[in-house]
Formats: sequence, structure tokens, C-alpha cells
Amino acid sequence: MNHGEIVNFLWGVADLIRDTFKRGKYQDVILPLTVLRRLDCVLAPTKEKVLAKQAEMRGKKLENLDPQLRKVSGFAFYNTSRYDFDKLLADAPHLAANLRNYIAGFSPNMREVLEKFDFDNTISKLDEAGLLFQVLERFKNVDLHPDQIDNPTMGTIFEELIRKFNEALNENPGEHFTPRDVVHLMVDLMLAGDEDRIRRERVIRTVFDPCCGSGGMLLITKEHITIGLRKNGNILRAPVNPGAEIHLFGQEVNPETWAVSKSDLFMKDPTGRDADNIAYGSTLSNDRHSGKSFDYLIANPPYGKDWKRDEDAVRAEHERGASGRFAPGLPRISDGQLLFLLHMLGHAKDPKDGGSRIAIIMNGSPLFTGDAGSGESEIRRYILENDLLEALIALPEQLFYNTGIATYVWVVTNRKAPSRRGKVQLIDATSFWVPMPKSLGDKRRQIPLDRAQEILKILTDFKDGHTCMVTKDGKKEEAVVSKVFSTTHFGFRKITVERPLRLNFQAIPERVARLKEERGFLALAQSKKKGAAGAKEQAEGRAQQEAVRAFVRTLPSTPFRDRREFEGLINSTSQGRGLKLSAPLYKAILSALSERDETAAICLDSEGNPEPDPELRDTETVPLSERVEDFFEREVKPHVPDAWIDTEKRDLKDGRVGIIGYEINFNRYFYRYTPPRPLEEIETDIRSIEQDILRMLGEMTGSGVGSG
Repeated sequence: MNHGEIVNFLWGVADLIRDTFKRGKYQDVILPLTVLRRLDCVLAPTKEKVLAKQAEMRGKKLENLDPQLRKVSGFAFYNTSRYDFDKLLADAPHLAANLRNYIAGFSPNMREVLEKFDFDNTISKLDEAGLLFQVLERFKNVDLHPDQIDNPTMGTIFEELIRKFNEALNENPGEHFTPRDVVHLMVDLMLAGDEDRIRRERVIRTVFDPCCGSGGMLLITKEHITIGLRKNGNILRAPVNPGAEIHLFGQEVNPETWAVSKSDLFMKDPTGRDADNIAYGSTLSNDRHSGKSFDYLIANPPYGKDWKRDEDAVRAEHERGASGRFAPGLPRISDGQLLFLLHMLGHAKDPKDGGSRIAIIMNGSPLFTGDAGSGESEIRRYILENDLLEALIALPEQLFYNTGIATYVWVVTNRKAPSRRGKVQLIDATSFWVPMPKSLGDKRRQIPLDRAQEILKILTDFKDGHTCMVTKDGKKEEAVVSKVFSTTHFGFRKITVERPLRLNFQAIPERVARLKEERGFLALAQSKKKGAAGAKEQAEGRAQQEAVRAFVRTLPSTPFRDRREFEGLINSTSQGRGLKLSAPLYKAILSALSERDETAAICLDSEGNPEPDPELRDTETVPLSERVEDFFEREVKPHVPDAWIDTEKRDLKDGRVGIIGYEINFNRYFYRYTPPRPLEEIETDIRSIEQDILRMLGEMTGSGVGSG
């Protein structure tokens, strides 16, 4: 059976358990039993030897049996139970107890893996429903030995099953597994230009994935280097260095996928070294690889997923500044993608130690979400001002199983080639796809090897304005697919532009009536005291309100277009009436009697400076390549001569006027204008549709409307 047939065979267990398990719980049965059957097949050739060695060593009263049993099994794990799948099924009445005995017989490192499935409860549930024998028998009938199903194919089977579980659970777009075509491309982009480094004799390289899932990205990276690019067991491209020693590291928060990854790596590497390097827990709040740095880092973090569960730890680490991973900034709580990128940068090797290359895939949000000064903008600022971003590649939509949204690969490195320093390459690969033979969830497109190699070549050629033939709306056309910009091109200063406040004042009835809505006026009749004292204070306040109303009605109804003149009138009149106006009440009167008036004199503050009008306040974004003053004189002053820049709003880092922000509006750089259809053509279509409607109405009513 090929991997698709095996997935369907295993998924067929759902037909047996659907009345006992909800659809979202199928994975509680299928995933652990798939792992167990694989382990059973892998250990079968040496099972009797392990049991014999165990008996021999116990006879010698040796305590530490682990090293010898590992050696005999040929793996970093073993099983000392006398049971296997055949023997379990041969004793049906005691199947549940024997299955527990079988699981308990695994070496401690593999028991730790299996415990993450919480399989004991599932055994009880299957046993109570009378399904345990049928389900185990089904798994016994599929041979998952590596001689039949090689490791890459088994990895694909695991990930296909996980995809089906996610679909059954209706997981959000942030919970997805990365299709193989995307992973192969990401690995190529990450390793691009490093071939000579990897080909060195006795070279050792480390690869890290902070949200490794079932381990696909790590394993494919290792394969590209040591085995080559292969499909269905066939080598399509030679390895970079078959003799390279590649050490894998990862972390995963989901217990089931962690267990799949760990068990798979135990079976792939007899030493168990890579499996031991896969840590369990939340990467953001519990960094299990703290203090380590890696040569290559690759990840597909969850899209649009909040980081509330990690918030306290993340904020505390941010407050530590440069000694923590999150010093540059924190994104909004609803989306933690950029935190994973900062985490990866925190684990990059220092350039003097060889530096690192990073490939991370994210949706569009990290490119432009967040205004100047926001956490997202500050993270982009850190990456661009430190010249860490090498390239951004826009991928086709509909590549993923659980979401069709646009995605982008960020290629990040702290050791750019000299020709790339201070520059960023944008690659529009949205047209580099072919349709899937059969849709899988939302995945309707794939990137074939030849198109992936084109993308890789565009990256390595590093040519601004590179063009190629693309298909758009069913038509082939030549389009620019690569552009190169300076890192400062994406930065700007956000300045605040103020305009003067201009008010007229008039004591007419409709404005006087507005007094009752002013906070300073309402406060007169309010009291914090209770009982009689409070009632007395409120009554006194209402009397004062009436006195103020009476005073305001005595003011002239003619309009005043100079605030200072009107303030002088209020002051002299109130003093003449012996009325004392508090600052809040004075402000309430001015507010109620005023309206904006472009013909009025500018309102001045106590120091004689123009007072800004909050309603006319605006902002402008000034490219970093231009002086703020020059931009203002050219773009603002000719249109609003009375405007000025608020020089108090300055960037916290460089102290200059305007707050620095960074964003990459990718689509703007590759926008292709599509002219509208000719008006005559649209009119012809409308008339044709009208005739069709009239004809159908005529057929329904039998009136013959529109015929002839």
C-alpha cells in the first residue's frame, strides 16, 4: 500500500469507533495505536534477543540493564514485555491488561513519549465498549516496518493523519501542518548560498525548529543535506554533503504531536540523540533550549493565535531588555507570530561564531500590522535596522490544508553576503503554482519542484527588476517578480501636524442650553456627602447653576471672533455681579458658547502660542530618506499654510521629531494594473442579461414577454 492507502486504512478505524468516540476524539485512538504498531514492527526482529539478554543480565543480578538492552535492540529504546501485537490478540479475554503490560514494558524514554497520548483512558473506553480487540486487530493487519514503509513515508502518514484530525476538530487557520512542497522550498531558501560551508569535511551543523510539530521540517532539512531531495523514494537531487553530521533540535507544545515527533526520531536514529533534543512545553514561556544557539532555524508558527497563556512570562522577559529574547517589542496579544521570530533570533549564533540562517513562514499580518511605535513596528525596526532580513517571498494562496490565506517566507540572517548588505529582496512567487490533482481540504495548489527551483534561482540571482512569464486570470504575461530595496526604504517618521483652534462665541439661547451638558456645570449640583448634608450641598449647587444661567443670559448675543476679547467680557461682567467662576465652570461656559469658525482669530495659550485644534489634528508619514522639514514644506504647507509640526512628539530611541515606524506593504510593490472592461462591452452584457430575464419571465407566465 502507498501512504495514501495506509492513511485511509488507518482512518477506517473511525467506522468502528464512531458510536463510542466523538469525531474530534478519533485521534485519541488512531494516533497512539499507529505509533505503537510502528514500534512493534520496528522492534520485532530483535524482540526475542532483548528478552533473552534481559533474562541473562537479571540472572547475573546486574542493575543497570538499559545500555545493554539498547545495544541488542539496535535502537535507543526497547520493550521487555513478552507481548507483541500477535500475542496480545491471541489472549482476547485479557487484552486490556496485557496491552497495559506491553506498554509498561517499553524503556523509560519511550514510556515518557507514550504517556503523552493519555492512552490508558482510551484503553478503558475501548474495552468497556467491546471494541478493543477489533481496533487492535485492524492495526495488526498493517505492516509498518521500515522495510515496508520508509521513514519519510511514515512521517507523511503521521502528518496526513494529523491533518485529518485537525479537519475533524474544525481547527482555526493557526492550527495547521505544513505541506511537504512548502517545507522543501523553505529548506532550500534557508540553505541557499551555504553549500560550500556545508561541504566542508567532517562538518557538524545544528538545525532548530521551535514549534516542530511532528518534526517534518527538521527531518527534511537533514535529508536535503545528507540524502538529497527525494520523492516516493526516488532521489531527485543529490545531497549537499552525505558525510555531514546534522544534529536536530526542537520544541513542541502539543503533547500528541510531540510524542509522534519524538517516537519517529527514536526510530530514525539508533543513537537517540535527535529524539533527546526534542523538548516538550511552550516555547514562548518555557524555553527548553535556553543558552543554546544553532546554525539553521526553521519554523511555521501558528497564525493569528494569541499568547495569553504565555503572557506573564513573555512580558517579564521583555522587561529584562537585551538579556531576554523579546527586548525589541511585543506584538498585540492576539497574534504571537513575531514572538517566534524573536525567539529564533535569540538562538542564532553570533556572526563571529559563524552566524545563522533562518526561514520562517507567516501570514501577512507581521508585515504591516501595528502603527509607528507599536510592538510589531518596533520588531520590524529591530530586524531591518540590524540588517537581518535578506528576503521576503510571497507564496501562492491555497497552499495549506486548513486555510487559503496569503503567506510569506522570511529569510533572515546575521551574516549577509557583502552584496546584500543594507538591502532586502522581495520576491513575488504568488503565480508559481500548479493545481492539485485532488484538493485536500483548503489545499488546492502546490509548488512543483521546477517552480520551486525557479524561486530559488531568483533568490540567488539577487536581481532587481527580474521578470518572468506568469499566468494571471488565465492569461500569460511578463511580470516583475523580484525587487531589491534598501532596508531604510520600509521606514518612515510619523509626524503630528497641528492647525490652530479658531472659535467664535455667542450667548444665544441654543448655545446657552448646551450648558446643562457640560461636565463643569453639572458638577455644581453633585455631592459626595450622604444624607442631609449631601442634599443641602446639592440644593446649593442647583441654586448656583441658576445664577450661572442668569449670568450667561446677560451676555450680549452678538458674535465674538476673538477668544481673548470674549474672556475679558466674561471676567468683567462676572466680577461686576459678584459671581466667582471656578476654572472648570469657566471652561464649561466657554465650551457651551463656542463654535468652530475659520474666520475667527486664532486662540492663543497663556504664553501667546497658537492653541491646536484636536479636530484638525492630522499625521503624515515621512520617508526616512527625507528631512521632516523638507517634506512638510513641500507636501503640507502649500495646502494648509497655518499648520505646524508638533515637535514634542519625538522618537524614544533617537530623540528626533517624529516617531519611527517600519512596514512592508508587499502588494504595493508588485501591483499590476488591470484596465476596466470597455463600457460598450459591459452595456452589451447587461442588455443580454435583461433579455434573458424577460424571456424566463415570459416562460413562467406564458405571456411571451421578450419573445420575437
